[in-house]
Amino acid sequence: MVIRPSEPSQEDILSRCPSGNIIYDEVRGEWICADSGEVIAEHVIDRGPEWRAFTAEERDRRSRVGGPINVALHDSGLSTVIDWYDRDFAGRKIDLKKRLEMMRIRRWHSRMRVQSAAERNLMQALDEMERLAEQLNLPRSVREEVAMIYRKAVERELVRGRAIDSMVAAAIYAACRIHGIPRTLDEIARISKSARKEIARCYRLLVRELSLKIPIVDAAEHAQRIASILGLSGATVKTAIEIIQKAREKGITAGRDPAGVAAAAVYIAALLNDERRTQKEVAMAAGVTEVTVRNRYKELTNVLSSEGLEEKEKELKSSKSK
Repeated sequence: MVIRPSEPSQEDILSRCPSGNIIYDEVRGEWICADSGEVIAEHVIDRGPEWRAFTAEERDRRSRVGGPINVALHDSGLSTVIDWYDRDFAGRKIDLKKRLEMMRIRRWHSRMRVQSAAERNLMQALDEMERLAEQLNLPRSVREEVAMIYRKAVERELVRGRAIDSMVAAAIYAACRIHGIPRTLDEIARISKSARKEIARCYRLLVRELSLKIPIVDAAEHAQRIASILGLSGATVKTAIEIIQKAREKGITAGRDPAGVAAAAVYIAALLNDERRTQKEVAMAAGVTEVTVRNRYKELTNVLSSEGLEEKEKELKSSKSK
């Protein structure tokens, strides 16, 4: 039996070269002191890959590691998935007997992936989360935040006795608030299978029991979304944000719904930039009522005293009546 000498540790290498100016020769497999030229260690085992890559694409193509852990999957993406391709390694279709056998294997495999009721609940919740996130067009960071919030709720047994749909919708609303994504409860309730009241109740439960730090909603973020839905220009968005900042300095926005304030600011900015939209159109884009837009509009105009705003609104009403 051949006993190979163990490689020197990092402490041994540093002790032989106190200056720390050490060079590694990849060709010879040696650690060399750059000051004295002493070979500190030789025949060092290369623990890297046996292949070389010169571009990022080539490195990704030759890498043999799996994908990163995905908390948005109930098993974090660590389990094996049997594909429904129904073809062999050469691309040929497999016969009926093999297909039936593979169907039985897939069925048992899907059953074995879920070991407990908590995992089954988590799998159903994350599937519902993906459905809602796709309709709300949420980024991956928000989806992972939703998954983390729901996992904590499962660990604290907060989901017991409560509807999965309500808890998932509440977690989505909380994650959107944390990441500054302008989504309202009404928007989430509209595509969810639960009522707005139940989602709000579950949201308050998550915030209280999980000690979530929810930032204050910024009306400027709602203004950008509303303007995007209405197809307004960047100049109008900038004007609306400036109006919201002035209103915040005057203390008008305190205690007001950010979506309503943003809707009124967008309405005013659209009038000032000759991109006229009716209060009904703005209200529908913001998800609020026309009365809310009208009240916030009056509050903003009384304090900001925008010149020529009343005349432009009259022109808009006259043009609509014609």
